[in-house]
Parts: sequence; structure tokens; C-alpha cells
Amino acid sequence: MTTKTIALAFTFIAALASGQSTKIIPTPADVAEAPADAEKTASGLASKVIEAGTGKMHPARTDRVTVDYTGWTTDGKMFDSSLPTGKAATFPLDKVIAGWTEGVQLMVAGETRRFWIPESLAYKGKQGRPQGTLVFDVKLISFTEPPTQTPTDFRTPPSVAKRTVSGLSYQVLKPGGGRRHPTETSTVAVYYSGWTTDGKLFDSSLVNGKPATFPLSHVIPGWTEGVQLMVEGEKTRFWIPESLAYKGQGPIYGDLIFDIELIKIN
Repeated sequence: MTTKTIALAFTFIAALASGQSTKIIPTPADVAEAPADAEKTASGLASKVIEAGTGKMHPARTDRVTVDYTGWTTDGKMFDSSLPTGKAATFPLDKVIAGWTEGVQLMVAGETRRFWIPESLAYKGKQGRPQGTLVFDVKLISFTEPPTQTPTDFRTPPSVAKRTVSGLSYQVLKPGGGRRHPTETSTVAVYYSGWTTDGKLFDSSLVNGKPATFPLSHVIPGWTEGVQLMVEGEKTRFWIPESLAYKGQGPIYGDLIFDIELIKIN
């Protein structure tokens, strides 16, 4: 969250096969067919955990997920991967092929799972898309709920909220699994939504499906102070007085409310 609000945009990743990857990722030995020990669902989706995750919660159908992935056809040809770009993909889980929507909901954060997705749950023979059963290795990095409705307690903090000496109020909405806190000089990746006290959503990283990354020393004081109270995986609501926000200089005026989820401390 910088002093310049981010333009709200909404980008869907409706399909994951771009065919533009050039780096070849080793083909799994079992790419041709799911092994006997693979889990199978009623829909025909098969999967196997390659690396266990550390999370405890599963994403919901409408959550936005951040993943690394590689996809192959059953003849061993790799057709797409996020790995060569070094950038994980983020998208709404209900806007991709059915096998992904179903399968990723089985996962927890940090988990890598291999999926064998029948054509009926993939591209259904659509021209220009990979044909037949597809195999994906997917690592679930993180997930977050879609933009929420305006908080019901947006005007004043509830009695359960904590208050710091500076006047910042906050309430933990979801505990995190991390142990360390960022410092004032840390660079962090977060999902966030911000409202004015009349309930107007003025900015959100959830709308474009990508976490925001910035140094804590380059944002409003309420963020610099508040995010240092958090651990990775935590989601907290902050009530930030104008003196800790834009101090009457815009672009947003008055007290502000932010929901912030700390994804990563760099």
C-alpha cells in the first residue's frame, strides 16, 4: 500500500495452458497413468501428495490461490509451467479448469500434489488446448478469500480490538502459522483491502488477484506499525486514525480500515 492508490482491476486466469514455457522440467515417471496408490474422487480426478504441506486449512472454491505448477500430456510432453518465469501464478480457483477447482481444494499451504485430470475435467477437447488426460504438479503457496463485504464494525473498533499507544486499533481475524515478525525495514508480501469509515472500498489487492509487495518503511505509519505486529499467515483488521494514515494530504482522507493478510516476509 503506497501513497498512490492502486487502480482496481480484475484479471481472470481462465486456462493455464499458454504453451510459452521453454525450460523443460523433468517428466514424472508415472505421467502416463495414475499409480495404484493415487487418491481418486468420484469425478475421476486422481492425485498423489508429492510433498506434504505445513498448513491446516484448505482453500474454498471461490478463494484466490497462488501456486507454482507444471503441466504435461500423458505422452510426457510439457505444455506449460510457471517455474521458468520464476513467478507464481495467482487466480480465482473457480475460474480455471474443473480438475484444478476440485483438486486444489484438497491441498494445504506448502503442499505439492500431482494430479491426473481426465479430459472431462480439463479442456473437454477444445481446439487449441491440450487434449486428453493432463498431468499437473501443483505447489500451493498460499490462498486467500475473495474481497469481503464492508466490515460491520467499520465506524469504530469493537470492544475486543486492541489499541496501541499511537492510537492504532487492531483485531486478529485469522491467526498465522509463522513465528517471526517483520521489522520496520522488512519487505513484505500481503493481501489487503481498505475502506473509508463510510464503508467505501477504495483499494484492494484481491481484485487483481496478486499480493502487494513493498518495504514497510515506505508506507503509511499505521501500516508500518501494524504489520510489525503480525506473523506470516495472519489476517488482521486495522483501524487507522488519519494521523497514522495520509494526514489530510490525500489521496484518501480521514480514518481508514484495512484487512491485511501477511503472506511472506522477504
